[in-house]
Amino acid sequence: MKKLWNSPMKRKGGQLLIGVLAALAFILVIYYANHDRPVYKEGDTSGTSYEIGKVVGILEDNVTVDESTDGLWRGDMKLQVKILTGAYKGETAEVTNYFSSLYNVRVSQGDKVSIRIDTDDDGGYQVSVYNYYRVPQIIAAIAIFILLLIIIGGKKGAKSAVGIIFTMVCIIWILLPLTMKGYSALLVTIVLILICNLVTFFLIDGIQIKTVVAAIGSMCGVLAGAGFSVIAQKFMSVTTYQMEEAENLLLIMGTTDLKIKDLFLCGILIACMGAVMDVAMSIASSIAELHIVNPQLTRWELFRSGMNIGKDAMGTMSNTLILAFAGNSLNMMVMIYSYGIGFQQLMNTDFIAIEVIRSIAGSIGIICTVPFVAFIAATVFAKSHSTK
Repeated sequence: MKKLWNSPMKRKGGQLLIGVLAALAFILVIYYANHDRPVYKEGDTSGTSYEIGKVVGILEDNVTVDESTDGLWRGDMKLQVKILTGAYKGETAEVTNYFSSLYNVRVSQGDKVSIRIDTDDDGGYQVSVYNYYRVPQIIAAIAIFILLLIIIGGKKGAKSAVGIIFTMVCIIWILLPLTMKGYSALLVTIVLILICNLVTFFLIDGIQIKTVVAAIGSMCGVLAGAGFSVIAQKFMSVTTYQMEEAENLLLIMGTTDLKIKDLFLCGILIACMGAVMDVAMSIASSIAELHIVNPQLTRWELFRSGMNIGKDAMGTMSNTLILAFAGNSLNMMVMIYSYGIGFQQLMNTDFIAIEVIRSIAGSIGIICTVPFVAFIAATVFAKSHSTK
């Protein structure tokens, strides 16, 4: 009986205790990060709030189609909108919805819309149409993605979905609020990507040698990409202050404890982690399978096999990052091209320098992950055979 308690039961009990303590610590961190976050309350009677409204009537429709701008609408519509949420829930307001090239929110009677309510100090308020109400569509898109992940991936797909949710919770409810409180964004990001890395791998394949190896190797690859970006930032004189959002971030700094210096690097770290995890797990799993099939393979043979597998992944994943950069920046590149900007001017813009650093840092992270994971996995599996 004593022997039974000391082996499987004791191990499972220890793992359960660790899991419970980790979950409690995670909840406490989220509470600390968000407990004093300012939020809009329905009882607030001044300021700006964004609520949900429903178009209950169209009083006037003065909209025409502008064929010169891809059929966009011009003019205005006078709507009768019933407020469905917030301090003025149940009230009805007349709203003039204007149309322009950049603002084209055309709605019909019965549609729900996102509305903006500006309340004066004397209690008066004005309502305007802010945008389409997209919450149901967004939830449906996420549900379809998770459903496909579970149907095609089975049990591992479901675990992957949990890992994705965990990562998003860490970014939205830990990284962002702690950064706003004045904590080092770089330090918080490094800790969180390490935790998310471990949790994601362990959810998918449990706590075993290959997942630990993949987690360690991918972290090494991320740090390599971050190291490059630090050096590149210094020599290209690029910081967060050159980014498009810098002006708005500076305004936020005036009212919070936010420090924006390292935000550019933090973004690279997060993107880099997403890129290297797939490569790390592929190589670790391949070397683990090779070791199972032929335990006599030496460290060098396992390392060489891992490198050969990784070389194929290098090209495709690095190309994926470059294509992602091109896709995300397509509108900006079209605009730059239309201006006929010369090569010298183009290469010296902040936009190009920032995107080059982002893309190459991610690619270097992938490239360095391959030898890191191959070496660690080959060493661990070869050693495990020699100790038997």
